[in-house]
Amino acid sequence: MFFQLPDNELSFPNPALAEEDGLLAVGGDLSLERLLLAYSNGIFPWFSEGDPILWYAPHQRCVIYPDKIKISKSMRKVINSGMLVVTNNTAFAEVIKNCASTPRVGQDGTWITNEMQEAYINLHQNGFAHSVEVWLNEKLVGGLYGLKINGVFCGESMFSHVSNASKVALIYLSKSGVDLIDCQISNDHLLSLGAEMISREAYLKILQAESD
Repeated sequence: MFFQLPDNELSFPNPALAEEDGLLAVGGDLSLERLLLAYSNGIFPWFSEGDPILWYAPHQRCVIYPDKIKISKSMRKVINSGMLVVTNNTAFAEVIKNCASTPRVGQDGTWITNEMQEAYINLHQNGFAHSVEVWLNEKLVGGLYGLKINGVFCGESMFSHVSNASKVALIYLSKSGVDLIDCQISNDHLLSLGAEMISREAYLKILQAESD
């Protein structure tokens, strides 16, 4: 079952009560305080334009352990060539806008609504959300963004306008000192880089351990 969040209370139900598809609750807002509470409990917002705010806590989580990330020989050549320059936290707003506007196979429109963009830019301005940018000839061609909760980077989205740009961003992130990269939901692209599925309980234990 899923729950209607009370308007006058900053709280979430137990993530273990989420439906089979991970849907846990509806309603609330995208305030900084609510978002931080959500992510600290393994919950994230995911909804389309015109829909109410939906909160998810998947029963299985797609994660990458940084020391297990797979870097192919061809990717090492791309990285070592120096053609793609990587930075972090230098163009957060541009990264999230590109993630929202980049067309994706099998996806009509974007879940990164204007409301979501404003909320995460606010998180970034307060030091909680971070971006990795990939540049080619001083033009932004790829990147990713997400939240860092203790030692866990909760990835939200990535984009790539040239081959391998988003992979370079993810590899850079894996070398940046984070203990775990939370990819939320799996896809073939992530699995090819070494992502694996863990239970929600195992994921929450990692979050809890990092906050001790």
